[in-house]
Amino acid sequence: DNMPEIKVTPLGAGQDVGRSCILVSIGGKNIMLDCGMHMGYNDDRRFPDFSYITQNGRLTEFLDCVIISHFHLDHCGALPFMSEMVGYDGPIYMTHPTKAICPILLEDFRKITVDKKGETNFFTSQMIKDCMKKVVPLNLHQTVQVDDELEIKAYYAGHVLGAAMVHIKVGSESVVYTGDYNMTPDRHLGAAWIDKCRPDLLISESTYATTIRDSKRCRERDFLKKVHESIERGGKVLIPVFALGRAQELCILLETFWERMNLKAPIYFSTGLTEKANHYYKLFITWTNQKIRKTFVQRNMFEFKHIKAFDRSYADNPGPMVVFATPGMLHAGQSLQIFKKWAGNEKNMVIMPGYCVQGTIGHKILNGQRKLEMEGRSTLDVKLQVEYMSFSAHADAKGIMQLIRMAEPRNMLLVHGEAVKMEFLKGKIEQEFSIDCHMPANGETVAVTTNPSVPVDISLNLLKREMALGGPLPDPKKPRTMHGTLIMKENSLKLVSSEQALKELGLNEHQLRFTCRVQLQDPHSDSDTLHRIYTHLKSVLKGYTIQHLPDGTVMVESIVIKVSSCAEDANTKVLLLSWSYQDEDLGSFLSTLLKKGLPSGLC
Repeated sequence: DNMPEIKVTPLGAGQDVGRSCILVSIGGKNIMLDCGMHMGYNDDRRFPDFSYITQNGRLTEFLDCVIISHFHLDHCGALPFMSEMVGYDGPIYMTHPTKAICPILLEDFRKITVDKKGETNFFTSQMIKDCMKKVVPLNLHQTVQVDDELEIKAYYAGHVLGAAMVHIKVGSESVVYTGDYNMTPDRHLGAAWIDKCRPDLLISESTYATTIRDSKRCRERDFLKKVHESIERGGKVLIPVFALGRAQELCILLETFWERMNLKAPIYFSTGLTEKANHYYKLFITWTNQKIRKTFVQRNMFEFKHIKAFDRSYADNPGPMVVFATPGMLHAGQSLQIFKKWAGNEKNMVIMPGYCVQGTIGHKILNGQRKLEMEGRSTLDVKLQVEYMSFSAHADAKGIMQLIRMAEPRNMLLVHGEAVKMEFLKGKIEQEFSIDCHMPANGETVAVTTNPSVPVDISLNLLKREMALGGPLPDPKKPRTMHGTLIMKENSLKLVSSEQALKELGLNEHQLRFTCRVQLQDPHSDSDTLHRIYTHLKSVLKGYTIQHLPDGTVMVESIVIKVSSCAEDANTKVLLLSWSYQDEDLGSFLSTLLKKGLPSGLC
């Protein structure tokens, strides 16, 4: 009854987008998947609640490893807090690009939070460095042994540079965690891919669970048209982006459009991160798609002719311009500064290219708020045009279904999405694939029972004997019963014939027989009663060997039946039945049959 199970508890991203952090326990191992922060909050809801794992002290003894899927802050932003302030010294796995880019984004985020906003309870630069020392880099498709039982393997997830899905295996139980992924290739990255690994559980993001997004071409045409119209009107266009990912995608798009239309308005890119970002794209060129790798030989697609570095004084320059500024949800930093300057003019435009978390200015203006309360009680009137264009690199409903078809999981669990949208997708998945789909809230645990298969080696002799017995040839899809002896040596199991088992283990063979007594009312002599039993069984058991032997016994296959009379009453007969354990079923059947007595009219 005690079936093994996999337990999953989201500490973040349970029916929510932001602060991804999922605890998985599988085969006695505990794994933390992602360790993100929430962009929408700056109170204690910002980081996952690690006290769920342990009330006091360090996390090291409770976790076997931590795996980070990609460098976005809602997936890695709480890492230094977790490892250095709460305390964790075990291995932290991430891909090479993630390892390179993660500390830059963490430092950038720390600067905004601590140096600009003056927050105190926060990780330091040194803590980021110490945290990164615990990182073990992963290569794609390389199986990594975390310890003797636990192994992990990374697969390409698209989404952003270095993003990976991970396959976690303990014995014959397994889980796949997607992180964030994209099933359609784009201008600079390929599409996610995983092999048909049939995990017990697939944990997938569901940011766009209900959207089947229109074709990318249309979105890009729209985007270019809106930017172009604004520029023609003499307006300024602000595009808030995160330093890596969509930014590169949209830069490549605008660069080619400016070139084709011969446009003169300047395009700027704020943040020193870009130079670094492009440096990393060069370094990890193998993580990008075919086209970029091909072009790279002649020119680097991330070195732009029309896009220049931005200086904050440019925001006040007259005339049209396009500015890419970070961060992407307008919750702080340079994009927010520029937004405040340009918000009052209806000629200007802001284009939000991705998902915005609740609580951020980005989220508010997308929901049509036209008066914003800023710090220090001031309000900001929003007159500029607000446009939303999803260039987000997440899988949509179609993509999620496609991944399920690819991996063929036995169970499904959704994270990183809104409850209502998840419900919808959960219904679709259960209906189409007839597998269970879970969507736990933060702090809620889901247990999925697994059916671990135990591999057994089978001896050639036994197989040959099975073939010699005739019968239908084995069908690989149908189970077949084999009779033999299961021997466990070291850690492997093998099925052999009983003769071989006796020989290997140096044991003598014993015959096991069952006996049973049945009382019967039959006013005849013992030999007549025996003959009557013989006649009765011949008529009931067709197709069995039944013999009446001269030594006063009846035999049915290997079953022996003898008759004697009871001393007190000659009419009460006592039948002795005895059989070998191979005929257990037939033996029980006979004793039950004879207990019912003999039919009248037997000669």
